[in-house]
Amino acid sequence: MVVLAASFTGAAFAIRAAMDGPIQQYAGAAFSAAIVYTIVIFIWPRISPLTAGSAAIAYCWFIEFAQLTPIPAALSQRNWLARQLLGAQFDLIDVAWYPVGVIPLAAAHWFLRARARSQTDEAPGPRANAGDREVAGG
Repeated sequence: MVVLAASFTGAAFAIRAAMDGPIQQYAGAAFSAAIVYTIVIFIWPRISPLTAGSAAIAYCWFIEFAQLTPIPAALSQRNWLARQLLGAQFDLIDVAWYPVGVIPLAAAHWFLRARARSQTDEAPGPRANAGDREVAGG
């Protein structure tokens, strides 16, 4: 999960460096939500994809709506890391793009869990050895 979060971070910064305008903004929102999703999975590895996705989106929305207050903007002016984590101003479009970053990850998470579960169910159990069986009437 750490490598995946770092990859999303690198992709977001690469897009920011290479592009300008709406693509940069939308990709940044989607990648930041994807990073939050990976953090949720890192902290709670057994969490369900639906719960992890809901938690990631709810957190992103909380941070976005907190930008309607002056606190994130004030912190962002003083610290680069705070600006990356909290943003500086509210943008309703970001609210719509957070699920775009989370839904594909939740779907992949669900698929991988279902696949792992089906492989576990199909695995043969311990076989009884013919010499271990009791003979009736013995």
